[in-house]
Amino acid sequence: MTKFSKAFWVANSVELLERLAYYAVFIVITLYLSNVWGFSDIEAGIISGIFSALLYFLPTFTGAYADKIGFRSSIILAFGLLTIGYGGLGLLPTMLESAGLVQYGMETTFTGLESSHLRWSIAPVLILIVIGGSFIKAVITGTVARETTSENRARGYSIFYMMVNFGAFIGKTVVDPLRRGMGNEGLVYLNFFSAAMTLIALVAVYFLYKSVKTEGEGKSLAEVGRAFIKVCTNGRLITLILIISGFWLIQGQMYATMPKFVIRMIGAEASPGWYANVNPFVVFMCVNLVTSLMKKRTALASMTIGMLIIPFSALVMSFGNQIGAEYILGLHPIAFMMIVGIAMQALAECFISPRYLEYFSLQSPKGEEGLYLGFSHLHSFLSYLLAFGLSGFLLNKYCPDPKDYTPAEYAVVTENAHYIWYVFVGIGMISAIALVIYGIITRRMDKKAATEANTIE
Repeated sequence: MTKFSKAFWVANSVELLERLAYYAVFIVITLYLSNVWGFSDIEAGIISGIFSALLYFLPTFTGAYADKIGFRSSIILAFGLLTIGYGGLGLLPTMLESAGLVQYGMETTFTGLESSHLRWSIAPVLILIVIGGSFIKAVITGTVARETTSENRARGYSIFYMMVNFGAFIGKTVVDPLRRGMGNEGLVYLNFFSAAMTLIALVAVYFLYKSVKTEGEGKSLAEVGRAFIKVCTNGRLITLILIISGFWLIQGQMYATMPKFVIRMIGAEASPGWYANVNPFVVFMCVNLVTSLMKKRTALASMTIGMLIIPFSALVMSFGNQIGAEYILGLHPIAFMMIVGIAMQALAECFISPRYLEYFSLQSPKGEEGLYLGFSHLHSFLSYLLAFGLSGFLLNKYCPDPKDYTPAEYAVVTENAHYIWYVFVGIGMISAIALVIYGIITRRMDKKAATEANTIE
């Protein structure tokens, strides 16, 4: 621990709290939008996709602004907005219920919300969360970059990623008990839990966060603009972002498709929060080991291994409703294969994400870490925009809401529900092949550049 500064550990600790708050809400975001607000699968998918995409798009700009106003001020602003936003997600449904537009419990009874303009009052609240979260995305990863050296940076990002996933694990743990005990009303109250976590983080940052690494703070807007253009014209990074988006598009189905899929195929006793928890658990347990094993290999080599794993994870998920009704280790076959697939995705993530952040941080000039690390999240902007939108249409086609069918009819309608996962097998294979080709081309480019440099000398 003495190898890293106090600012490094404070930043990583509040990142844990932020991820805890975020994933408690995000793992059931489509259920929340459909079961609490009455949006259809397609509407919930589009809203969730835009919300998630903007959360990963805005760090490009908030990261640059954070470089200007300072990381401490940015984190305080971020947690203030997040606390108001999560609180709003809990308070708004309560106000709608008081207005007689909806009634919550184990099930939801809509009494006018579907036709009321108040249905869209959720939009400004989601925007607050997006803005606050976008600052966190850029500033915490930027802090890790500033508070580490080239010798310990890979280790620093593996610790960061371990904290992220520990927070995600705890956050997802609270969901299923609330949903089972209180039904859709539990989906409302978990937002107050998230608001409490971000408020604690706000207090911690205010009293504990201080960094002596201040390069870039106070830059002019013209300087920020020039730095942003420099990033946008980096063809190598842009190409890598597009390729890695394939991984996150598949990973995003853990939130976009999986919760509704397992509840509809297994029943209300399904535990999507616990299934999703396999991801942070595996990452938490394995990320340092994988980083150590791959420390002598390049970041690109590590990412390639992860990308080769990811299409097989989606294929495994498709097996659940094809292998019969016999339980496996006490689990429904759909639940069991979903857990195996999620574990494989987590292993792939260990190879990809920390080294991807390291790759980007090494490209960033001093004082522009926030901008570059903010820009690195654009892969999630692209992938989540597609992931949730595509999920809504696939669910509507292959695994629709069962309330409109008899049990016999629904068994026929969902006979090919596993086709959903075949789509993501194809996306994963294309992305993996693209990264292999990218590695071959960039190695040739680097070798050529090195030869030319030696010739000039």
